[in-house]
Amino acid sequence: MSEQAHNRIDLAPIEAYFTQLQDAICRRLEELDAGYHFVEDAWERPAGGGGRTRTLDGDLFEKAGVNFSRVFGDNMPGSATAHRPELAGRAFDAMGVSLVIHPKNPHIPTTHMNVRFFTAFRDDAPPIWWFGGGFDLTPYYPYREDVDHWHRTAKAACDGHGEQVYREFKEWCDRYFFLKHRNETRGVGGLFFDDLNHGTFEQCFALMQSVGDHFLPAYVPIVEKRRDTVFTEAERDFQLYRRGRYVEFNLLFDRGTLFGIQSGGRTESILMSLPPLVRWQYNYQPTPGSREADLYDNYLKPVDWLGLH
Repeated sequence: MSEQAHNRIDLAPIEAYFTQLQDAICRRLEELDAGYHFVEDAWERPAGGGGRTRTLDGDLFEKAGVNFSRVFGDNMPGSATAHRPELAGRAFDAMGVSLVIHPKNPHIPTTHMNVRFFTAFRDDAPPIWWFGGGFDLTPYYPYREDVDHWHRTAKAACDGHGEQVYREFKEWCDRYFFLKHRNETRGVGGLFFDDLNHGTFEQCFALMQSVGDHFLPAYVPIVEKRRDTVFTEAERDFQLYRRGRYVEFNLLFDRGTLFGIQSGGRTESILMSLPPLVRWQYNYQPTPGSREADLYDNYLKPVDWLGLH
């Protein structure tokens, strides 16, 4: 679909998909963490738009947040125009679902997922639209079979949308979720994509939906397999220490955090992704041969997990 044809795009189905996805994910997480429920905070943005922030503080999930937002305004924030200067001076409409789950058990990985749609426009030029999103996994005590399952499901989300899509989005995820100052990836990756507008609008929308729809099949089996694993106080301490990397990435590098702050978004919702507890330790070094060393040696770097390339 051409940029000119975007004038006839109905944004209602996109918003309906996002709200349905938020509902479905929240229902499934409540089923897993029986007896606990999400608390919804509906909010409005004075400059335009609003959203539904949902948080759960449970027994299985120490902190889970699943957000839907749609914001619009007269000028694109600097975080969006830094790599797309042609967007400067345009009005914008941005919507999406973003979630972060911090389990209490250190044998269950932290995870993040986001799917989003942007359009930028002005009166004297055709609108520009694109989709973005992805999901990634951050284990503390990794299990290779869990990582394989995660990436097999990520590949399934891409199958049928192009032969190289999984490889491209997987490698993009490895590059994006990389802590340059630590020289390590945030976790074992998954999928990441942005500026998706090649092909038809319908094809791009379908690919984004496939990524969103595959999140629960990717994550829930890992939770169910590891939820009853017994853990020690030392393993809990290591989890809290490694959560610090999550804080570092989100505050130093994450473009979504920057966009939210620069667009005048709701701070409480933007920083929902941060863990409830974190532990800082100076110059930590894992004991050679330990499970902690296994994480550093074998998982915090780009790996072709499925052996495809």
